[in-house]
Amino acid sequence: MKTIRLKPGREKSILRHHPWIFSGAIERVTGNPAAGETVDVVDAIDNHIAKAAFSPASSIRARVWTFDPAEEIDASFFSKRIDTAISLRNNLHIFNSKNNIGRLIHAESDDIPGLIVDRYDNQLIVQILSAGVEIWRSVIFDALIQQTGIKNIFERSDVEVRKLEGLEERVGVISGLMPRPEIAVTENSIKFLVDGVHGQKTGFYIDQRENRKAMQAFAAGKDVLNCFSYTGAFSVYALAAGAVHVTSIDSSEEANQLALKNLALNNIPIEGATQITADVFHELRTMRDKAQSFDMIILDPPKFAPTAAQVRSAARGYKDINLLAFKLLRPGGTLITFSCSGGVSQDLFQKIVADAALDAGVEAKIIQYLTQGPDHPIGLNFPEGSYLKGLVCRITK
Repeated sequence: MKTIRLKPGREKSILRHHPWIFSGAIERVTGNPAAGETVDVVDAIDNHIAKAAFSPASSIRARVWTFDPAEEIDASFFSKRIDTAISLRNNLHIFNSKNNIGRLIHAESDDIPGLIVDRYDNQLIVQILSAGVEIWRSVIFDALIQQTGIKNIFERSDVEVRKLEGLEERVGVISGLMPRPEIAVTENSIKFLVDGVHGQKTGFYIDQRENRKAMQAFAAGKDVLNCFSYTGAFSVYALAAGAVHVTSIDSSEEANQLALKNLALNNIPIEGATQITADVFHELRTMRDKAQSFDMIILDPPKFAPTAAQVRSAARGYKDINLLAFKLLRPGGTLITFSCSGGVSQDLFQKIVADAALDAGVEAKIIQYLTQGPDHPIGLNFPEGSYLKGLVCRITK
């Protein structure tokens, strides 16, 4: 029998159904399990408490599949878990006549640790992030085809976390056709082109869908600055809501070109938009030095702190961009600011933004909290699943 035995007292988080088992919690591993292989998890007095996927290369040494000792980890197991995840999205009406993109499976929060599946119309884009999912990949792909009816599956397992699992990066067609260079999708009746092969994440920031819609309430008649704009989703939404002008900054010329296509796709006059290809930090300082100002600023930066060890440097980055943004806002202006760093808590992020306002010499109030969309659920047993934090702040003095 292949088993992980925990040290005395280290079973508490597992009994609360947290799915991660760290190397420091393990007293002994028996049976010489291979990477991704299913192991029984027992406490210090050999009570069975879980079944998990073993990952010898990672500090997260095992990820729990089930807390039911009678449940087998087989093709039926994955079929049921995938069905449950898809049923949740169907009950939430994520996919409808106004929206054909969304997340189907959100890893630990959908009880399949290490599996991300995003749907872009009739294309599935998959990321495999753990050794356990890697072992069951063919079974999972078969279940996805059977339960979604979508045969076009493309793998984007090209993320750093795979190295921590001892896995090589992998990108390529799993089933069906190669994704089109620009997949045409619809989100809240707004059209976008998505690069699922080379784009960031799986091609689009699906988790911001509700936040883009919420932002529109503040955009009408405003001069907007959109930072880290990527392919211009927030910019398109703002202009569609009646913003008088949107300036977008991103370091990628390819992303900026796709943003212009997205404007044209929605029949939005290009005269209302300015695209700047530059480093956001540098450009914001240049704008400050030129005494430029805006009615609304959107900050949606990439992940500054992938791990807890990087939180301190990340905090400096968030402080800098929010400080510059507050200095560029006109009296009564609105800042919509985000952090997608899992290592930065909601409380810490709010404190960083508060310190930025103080140093900028302004007073501001939070008028709305923002988070990830409902197709990115957060398991109550897995608070780490809450990664996207957003604040809508209004300058009052």
